[in-house]
Amino acid sequence: MENDFERPDREAAAEALRTLHADRERLANAVEVPRLLLLAFGALGAWWVAAAATTDPGATYQPPISGWLALVGGLVVAHLVRRETGIRFRVMGARAGWAVAGIVATCLALFSVSLGLVSSDLRWAVTLTSAAAFLVTTWLAGVAYRSAIAELHRD
Repeated sequence: MENDFERPDREAAAEALRTLHADRERLANAVEVPRLLLLAFGALGAWWVAAAATTDPGATYQPPISGWLALVGGLVVAHLVRRETGIRFRVMGARAGWAVAGIVATCLALFSVSLGLVSSDLRWAVTLTSAAAFLVTTWLAGVAYRSAIAELHRD
């Protein structure tokens, strides 16, 4: 059996790599931030925190199911981001991982503060913690997204 494969010379291989790198850079620069989807992440965080207003903290406390629904909603939005941009969240980089951990930690803390407000008969103040959750979650989702774009540039 004959092999018709010819090894490219060093110059041709280097040129092919430069072309591939330029294509990757062009694609990474063309990706637009899906602002509506980042706002959806923020809305999910605000909804999770706002659910504290519907609870009755104390001895008979039952956690709302909205936390699990917000998680499912976050996975749906992550899928939509991948479908729109092609960015997989598994390869976002360490900075994005810290941003996602910051989202979870912030929403948990704000949910706890909201429970404290509800137990103090200040249910109206949960709107403030929910607004804070919306802002922080939207901002950190943007940080995670920009980190994913930076990872595209690095590879």
